[in-house]
Amino acid sequence: MRPSPHHAHSARGLLGALLTSLVSLAALLTASSVAQADTTICQPFGSTTIQGRYVVQNNRWGTSATQCIAVNDSGFRITQADGSVPTNGAPKSYPSVYNGCHYTNCSPGTKLPAQLSTISSAPSSVSYTYVNDAAYNASYDIWLDPTPRTDGVNRTEIMLWFNKVGAVQPIGSPVGSASVAGREWQVWSGSNGSNDVLSFVAPSAITSWNFDVMDFARHAVARGLAQNNWYLTSVQAGFEPWQNGAGLAVNSFSSTVNTGSSGDPGGPGPGNPGDPGTPGGSTACKVAYGANAWQGGFTADVTITNTGSSRVSGWKLAFTLPSGQRITNAWNANLSGSSGAVSASNVAHNAEVAAGGQVTFGFQGTSSGAFAKPSGFTLNGTACTTA
Repeated sequence: MRPSPHHAHSARGLLGALLTSLVSLAALLTASSVAQADTTICQPFGSTTIQGRYVVQNNRWGTSATQCIAVNDSGFRITQADGSVPTNGAPKSYPSVYNGCHYTNCSPGTKLPAQLSTISSAPSSVSYTYVNDAAYNASYDIWLDPTPRTDGVNRTEIMLWFNKVGAVQPIGSPVGSASVAGREWQVWSGSNGSNDVLSFVAPSAITSWNFDVMDFARHAVARGLAQNNWYLTSVQAGFEPWQNGAGLAVNSFSSTVNTGSSGDPGGPGPGNPGDPGTPGGSTACKVAYGANAWQGGFTADVTITNTGSSRVSGWKLAFTLPSGQRITNAWNANLSGSSGAVSASNVAHNAEVAAGGQVTFGFQGTSSGAFAKPSGFTLNGTACTTA
């Protein structure tokens, strides 16, 4: 029987009500799944993993007051930070996200610990949210040790102070300023009784940044606080709160450790007849020279890009250091000469550079007077452009 207009209206009403209920239920389930996406950690040393590769830890060690963090897939936020401790002593905690090993808790799939001399670059990025009604620093920690240890305290701690609020200051005393990774920093040095601490304090707050961790590790080596045969054991981004701290957040974090260098190992080998990339042959190239200098010393990272159409098999880069500069050691290259006209040549693992590929090496040295970069580079006898 065909329904009457009244019954038809009622049927549509029932159907509409049912659809509305289903939509509401879906919205409720969606909201519930979003609400449940955060993992709340209040245990003093509770931790969890994110993205299958980083560890987030509450790490409340300097107070018995409650601290809770809400962890999502990109970072964490401090949701409760009770109590306070004197600002002239140790902080309450160090809630953080890290790549590497911290007291035997290693992040999944990490390459750390890794020997500094084997690391060509360690790009990292971090983004913070700050609050004003607290005393804290936003700290990025880089841990170095003579051994590939995964437990306990490392020998040297490098701290990057992205921001500080309140009457807090780094361990030790100021020892000058330095330009590292393209930024100016106030540098502090000291010891907390367990390890050496080298701190780089930003003159104004940095909310987000992409940088190479190795720039700071090499700076520590140049200052005698580490050696190239030491190990990078972990990198960590978080906060050290002394008072309050609720609302502070690491919005995002990434960390990669690259060992060796890029290159195409296939094709003709060095010295093969007709190989256009043999040392001494012509090739097209571009050189990027990045330097971090301070009074009396510097480190340099050099990236060679093969802009030609043929693979380079074996390379030698020649350049002249400005007056007053002397190289003391290098990584990822064999250097001939230490001042004036010098050359850098490949080591076993980075002899091949594919067309369009890159190879990176670096060195540290001493300097006097105003710092300057080399003005010209030649690769296998051919002049390179500079980036």
